[in-house]
Amino acid sequence: QVQLVESGGGLVQAGGSLRLSCTASGLAFSYFSLGWFRQAPGKEREFVAGINGSGGSTYYADSVKGRFTISRDNAKKTVYLQMNSLKPEDTAVYYCAADRAQLLHTTVSEYNYWGQGTQVTVSS
Repeated sequence: QVQLVESGGGLVQAGGSLRLSCTASGLAFSYFSLGWFRQAPGKEREFVAGINGSGGSTYYADSVKGRFTISRDNAKKTVYLQMNSLKPEDTAVYYCAADRAQLLHTTVSEYNYWGQGTQVTVSS
């Protein structure tokens, strides 16, 4: 049974930082690309960042480029999202997802497994 469990969300002031973690079980972790998505109230889930199996390739949404960094530790079966210079518009539930393909997909439908999400709230 595949499980992805996110942690690290919380309340932070604008300009602050948070680091999200997502630990996987039940899958051959290094063979999966991983992504972070987010969903704000009343909005569709959107791609934030992705990383391939080896960690050698990453991709970011324009809205977070230069502020967020995705990384992974295959030995710990964990993917991270370091979020700096947070803005109120970054407020959302953040989800990690795993994709069997080694391509960096940006659409929800391409990902096979999802975590339950962690809330990030940025106050102004």
